[in-house]
Amino acid sequence: MATYSFKSVGKTQEQQKEEALKKSLIPYGIKTPLKISGTDGILEMNYSLADQFADNLRNLLLTNWGERLGLYNFGANLRPLTMEFVSQDDFDTEAIARIKGAVEKWMPFIDLEDFSSTVDRMENKNTAIIKISITYNIPQLNVKKKGLQLVLYVI
Repeated sequence: MATYSFKSVGKTQEQQKEEALKKSLIPYGIKTPLKISGTDGILEMNYSLADQFADNLRNLLLTNWGERLGLYNFGANLRPLTMEFVSQDDFDTEAIARIKGAVEKWMPFIDLEDFSSTVDRMENKNTAIIKISITYNIPQLNVKKKGLQLVLYVI
């Protein structure tokens, strides 16, 4: 029977490969919402272009005009639609037009595919939650049928 010292035990080849890949990855951008990173750097980062584009698309659609310093018309400007929410059909047609216009202007490499929305009424008629689901493709990255969900509050 052989005797081994725990001091001589190293890492397996798979563990070494994983660590080398983690160290060699170059981040594309910061994940939002901001989170403290437990492993490397100060903040959590996106290490794939598909994740970074999904993050950027969500931020574009949730941004309203005037919120981005230096770029007044950046964003889909969806929050004002919730202030004048009368019917779901009117909301859907206007929201689709605003989302399509923002994506064509700021992220033309994204192909929007499907749009659906649901309205969840609260206790009274005047407040609601609108959930918007969008499916999109990024042909240059071979990303297909990626989904995104936005939540807007009607006051």
